[in-house]
Amino acid sequence: MRITRENTVGLVIDIQERLLPAMAEQEELLRTCKILIEGLQELAIPLVVTQQYTKGLGETVEPIRSLINDFNPIEKRDFSCCDENAVVEQLKAKDAKNVIICGIESHVCVLQTAIDLKEAGYVPVVVMDCVSSRSLDHVDLAAERFRHEGIMMTSYESILFELTRSSAAAEFRAISKLVK
Repeated sequence: MRITRENTVGLVIDIQERLLPAMAEQEELLRTCKILIEGLQELAIPLVVTQQYTKGLGETVEPIRSLINDFNPIEKRDFSCCDENAVVEQLKAKDAKNVIICGIESHVCVLQTAIDLKEAGYVPVVVMDCVSSRSLDHVDLAAERFRHEGIMMTSYESILFELTRSSAAAEFRAISKLVK
């Protein structure tokens, strides 16, 4: 199944001040998430952003926060974003079918959200080089579970070019520049 721009939304899960420093390869995670977010915005893909218990885990990190147009994070306490009504309402309002996911932690909030999205009839697409956990073993276990659940996994470069579709697309140069 090809992922197209129509009915596609990006979901940025819990890339927060007190979580990011604990993640494996956090500098690379931040770099790749920034590329994905910039690319999605270049392609006019709307974004939904969540923050897990902001009081305890802090705000979305500034390098991500400053990239996102109309930054308006949704506070959550449950691990699955789907358990937060505001997230579900945003997905409906944006007429989402495909949900491109980045964020942390891959084996907790990302995993539970992807499973719940699939059960609710969405097509979750986990961008594996844009998710992490405290341990890379947990990322591997999450990937195994995604496979078991039939959840699509990809890379930021792959999904951005899939959404761009053609080197003739107006956004191709900008996307190509981002991924180099």
